[in-house]
Amino acid sequence: MDIKKYIKIANSLKKRAYAPYSKFNVVALIVLRNLDYVVGVNVENASFGLTMCAERNALFSLISQGFNLEEIEMMIIVGKTLKPIAPCGACLQVMNELLPKNTKIILANYNYDIKETNIESLLPYSFDSFKD
Repeated sequence: MDIKKYIKIANSLKKRAYAPYSKFNVVALIVLRNLDYVVGVNVENASFGLTMCAERNALFSLISQGFNLEEIEMMIIVGKTLKPIAPCGACLQVMNELLPKNTKIILANYNYDIKETNIESLLPYSFDSFKD
């Protein structure tokens, strides 16, 4: 799978983000087993607590479009950072609940710096008491 191809796609979609306050556009792509993808971007609000991150938007969009979570191959998150971007704590908790445990997570920036990881490495002490 060509990860750089998906980062290039994410870079091309960064203008879809609504970030008038921070000017910090983030794109998340959820790549499916059939190599199609679902996009999420961050959407800010003047009441900052109502802002929604790209990672959660992508996951919620995937579910609302009727995809099965087991179809997820990998999640790619791209932002304008010096090093590969890291998800916030709220996103990590949602990712922990919704991503299959073996999902590759690719953290990147607009310069194609890449870190491949997984949810257990990013959130080793997750809250998951409702899972079997």
